[in-house]
Amino acid sequence: MRRRFASATNPVHRHSVLQLLVDGGLVALAYYLAFRLRFDGGVPARYDQLLQTTIVPVVIGTVIIFALSGTYQRWWRFLGQRDYERLLRGVVIATLALVGLVALIHPVRVQVHKVSTAVSLPLGVAVLFFLLTLLFCGGARFLVRAVRDRPPRGFHPARDALDVLIVGAGSGGQAILREILRNPALGFRPVGFLDDNPRMRGLRHEEGVPVLGGTTGDELPRVLDEVEPDEVIIAIPSAPGTLRARVMKTCRDRGIPVRTLPTVFELLQSGGNMMRQVRELRVEDVLGREPVRIELERVGGYLNGQVVMVTGAGGSIGAELSRQIGRVGPKRLVLVDHAEDNLFDILRELEEDRHVRTAVGVLADCREEERMREVLAAQRPAVVFHAAAYKHVEMMERNPIEAVRNNALATRIVANIAGELGVGTFVLVSTDKAVAPATVMGASKAFAEWAVESAGARHPGTSYAVVRFGNVLGSSGSVVPIFRRQIAAGGPVTVTDPEMTRYFMTIPEAVQLIIRSGSLRSTPEGVPVYVLDMGDPVRIVELARDMIRLSGLEPDRDIAIDVVGRRPGEKLHEQLFNPDERPKPTAAEKIQLAEREALDPEWVESVFDQVNVLVLEDNADALAARVVELAAARAPTGVRAAP
Repeated sequence: MRRRFASATNPVHRHSVLQLLVDGGLVALAYYLAFRLRFDGGVPARYDQLLQTTIVPVVIGTVIIFALSGTYQRWWRFLGQRDYERLLRGVVIATLALVGLVALIHPVRVQVHKVSTAVSLPLGVAVLFFLLTLLFCGGARFLVRAVRDRPPRGFHPARDALDVLIVGAGSGGQAILREILRNPALGFRPVGFLDDNPRMRGLRHEEGVPVLGGTTGDELPRVLDEVEPDEVIIAIPSAPGTLRARVMKTCRDRGIPVRTLPTVFELLQSGGNMMRQVRELRVEDVLGREPVRIELERVGGYLNGQVVMVTGAGGSIGAELSRQIGRVGPKRLVLVDHAEDNLFDILRELEEDRHVRTAVGVLADCREEERMREVLAAQRPAVVFHAAAYKHVEMMERNPIEAVRNNALATRIVANIAGELGVGTFVLVSTDKAVAPATVMGASKAFAEWAVESAGARHPGTSYAVVRFGNVLGSSGSVVPIFRRQIAAGGPVTVTDPEMTRYFMTIPEAVQLIIRSGSLRSTPEGVPVYVLDMGDPVRIVELARDMIRLSGLEPDRDIAIDVVGRRPGEKLHEQLFNPDERPKPTAAEKIQLAEREALDPEWVESVFDQVNVLVLEDNADALAARVVELAAARAPTGVRAAP
């Protein structure tokens, strides 16, 4: 009920008064006609008296119910399916209220020829009132929307308009078509649709725009050769990367530019008309991953009304966590970061662009135990997402002490304080580099996983979890921004090994799965390590080639690709599971459990004691060698002695 009448505090927008008056007139007409149609031989005097007695409160009450249902929060020309659902709900409630009002004071006594007569509301009048009100009010809205969507004088594109072929004849494609038809100044002339749904073949949409075929087999090349469009727009927000890649390759061979609607994740976070959101293809659009579909409001419902803390909130993962958590209505969203600029940027974005009024920015360094104890004690979060971490492998190799302090020791500090203060859920954001680590950065993240597991053994009242996944596209530690800069500079694009592969997923997809992981129940064996389904690994050299082609250039002709050799400790292929871990499915799609025997907390503490000493001694070389050695020495036994 709270969500259904969420707009009750401001039920009528100041620009919607005219809409309210129109509805009032239509409701009055519907109520009057309900009596006239019910008594086609003439309304008896006693019912005519009932009509006159009740029409004013019926009109006022119905309009108030419409307002409380959120009907007047938007202009009619911008209405969507949910707005019509609100109208239907309002009409149902108004009809029931009418019947209830009359039944409550039944029988109604009216004066007819100086005689007091008992009158009740005929059922036929109530039914007709419901149907007519729905018809009139719904019809008025539909008429306004139809007039807005269809130009009154027809569609007349400019002479120099570009012929555009739209891939996807569903809701996204039709929205694009409506925008083009309504705004000839955009300079586009729709020539047809492509859709793989066989039931769409041969159909014609507005202005007779036909569905010409699909995108599979020989159909796409055939349609492109027949129509010869100036541009192709992919209008399927949920389209898999394989479809986008197929369309891009076929169009590129013919010199036809391709643009696309944003992904579902981007559309959820943006507004405006569809054509303004059409953008150039990006590498994440064509990697071939099937998009994950998660109802964030449902799987993130456990965060609603809770105090939620995100550490590293200014980073790529932390910022996206903050955006998506802000959508599910937390009581307070506590953003923790030690970088002032990054924290300021995400806080301003949440408040000004996304209207999240519950966000609180806290400048703090997770490495400082007293400061973090002070922050958690003051904020009292129910859920903590620990995303604060250093992630650049080469930088961490050169600064091993900071890598261990920030990634391992800081995680241990925050995890222990969370358990001591009774935090309900603690989720660590980890990485595939923690699996069989060969670098300081990977070892530091492996230690972070161990620290969380050790904290879980000491604080059973807190539900701890680790979420492990590979590279995310567009993050500060990703190879994609590096390739973009190299391409913009004219090359060369540097690849360490032509056979090297990596797992990739988009940041919004990874974050939704992280949030979903936080809702899963802990395993009886100890702290669960959840591993996200990353799909198939991608060859880095092919990723470089795709990015060059997306820039309108050809690899090895316009932009050179140089193989520079692997860096020390750099793996040819990343792994998602340690040798002693067994993948096990969970109740959540694209999330697996790394099943293994629990670590001995005493052994973990002894490891951290050794690492602490080396950090305090400021012995970078000894620390780098020792942390990699300790991480590599991890054996699949439940109880182990200190090495």
